[in-house]
Amino acid sequence: MRLLNWLFALYYYKNSSALTAERFDKIMHYCYWQLHHVRHNINFSRIAVRNNHAITETMMLYLGGIFFPFFPEAKKWSEEGLKWLEEEVAYQVYEDGTFLQFSHNYHRVLVQLLTWSLYLSDLNGKKLSETFISRAQKTLNYLYQCQLEENGHLPNYGANDGALFFPLNDCEYRDYRPQLNALAYYFNKIDLYEKGNWTEDRYWYTSFKKLSDSKINSFDLQKNTNFIFEEGGYCIHRDEKSLTFTRCGNHKDRPSHADNLHLDIWVGGKNIVRDAGTFMYNTTPEILSFFMGTKGHNTVMLGKHDQMKKGARFIWLNWTQANFAKLYDEKEATIFEGQIQAFQHLAKNITHHRKWTKYHSKLKWEIIDSVQHELDLPMRQIWNLHPDFFEEFDILAEDETGNIISFERKEHWFSEKYGVKEKSIACIFETKNKTIKTIIIAK
Repeated sequence: MRLLNWLFALYYYKNSSALTAERFDKIMHYCYWQLHHVRHNINFSRIAVRNNHAITETMMLYLGGIFFPFFPEAKKWSEEGLKWLEEEVAYQVYEDGTFLQFSHNYHRVLVQLLTWSLYLSDLNGKKLSETFISRAQKTLNYLYQCQLEENGHLPNYGANDGALFFPLNDCEYRDYRPQLNALAYYFNKIDLYEKGNWTEDRYWYTSFKKLSDSKINSFDLQKNTNFIFEEGGYCIHRDEKSLTFTRCGNHKDRPSHADNLHLDIWVGGKNIVRDAGTFMYNTTPEILSFFMGTKGHNTVMLGKHDQMKKGARFIWLNWTQANFAKLYDEKEATIFEGQIQAFQHLAKNITHHRKWTKYHSKLKWEIIDSVQHELDLPMRQIWNLHPDFFEEFDILAEDETGNIISFERKEHWFSEKYGVKEKSIACIFETKNKTIKTIIIAK
């Protein structure tokens, strides 16, 4: 990332008197040894870590051959980098466009890296593989389907360390339109959105006469009413007034938050039922447990236990796995049904089944959670809410016998941006029975 930003600055100031030969040579010295270090330590990111770090490092090795052909090893490093970059994208970006880091913010990092790779390859007469092209298109489609039309936001889902490596516009941090537009423009040669600050990024990428006008890789981006991404495990429903987002997925790669069957609800661009966020990676155990754990998400706990057992640092053990997920329309409503295996650190064969119904004619959601277990632990259904929630919505619940369950109003935290947290509200329904049916409805 350092080299990419240095290169950006060098091109910007290439005609400046401040860029003396001595200063240029000094920068080249550091560029060489940065690439040298990455190449000789590449197995750490490609084997031990294997996430956006590996994509960033292999991409820079590939681009090094374009930018620094005078470095002795540049050609070899570039050939190796391209091979590894395409392998990483094929592995890390699932076939449906979802991403192994299970995080929308890290997914945006990926989008920026794909964008640099595609534009710079095009400008220098290089060709990337069909798999690379296809995964870039599908990953763009996934994020676009999750996006709020009102403000460009996405659910604050997964680990969010605030990464935004190339801030080339004046848009608010949570607005994903600049990055999605720049990638979409590469394929379709038209802006994805009406003109605004969010179109500035693509001007930085397209101010070159050499850029091909070919639409050979163009593809159609249309927001759907219902979309299920089976490999990543996401279900999205949208209508004229709302967006409903659910996570129900398997884990063949390391999860970062204990959030399976989490439910996000947006109305008019406002996140009324929301993910609590991340806050910080280094803070007190209690705060880490909240933001990374099940309590910071809108799903179910058994007693005070998370869905998975917490390991060291970013590690979770006993990963949750989805048994099935489906999303379908009926005459009066859209319905989601999904089931996961969870709490395997407490006992084997525990399942959590969630069914939600969003009615077409009104802002009304019905959520039924059932947990099959034989433990002497209460079931706790958690809702992290927008501060305006109780002014605009009602929430009520009952168990399988029809008995009303009163909620406990709790003070939780919310972190929209890394390092920033604010007090928030949550309501928790608790029962010794196996099922909770909850209604969320606009007043």
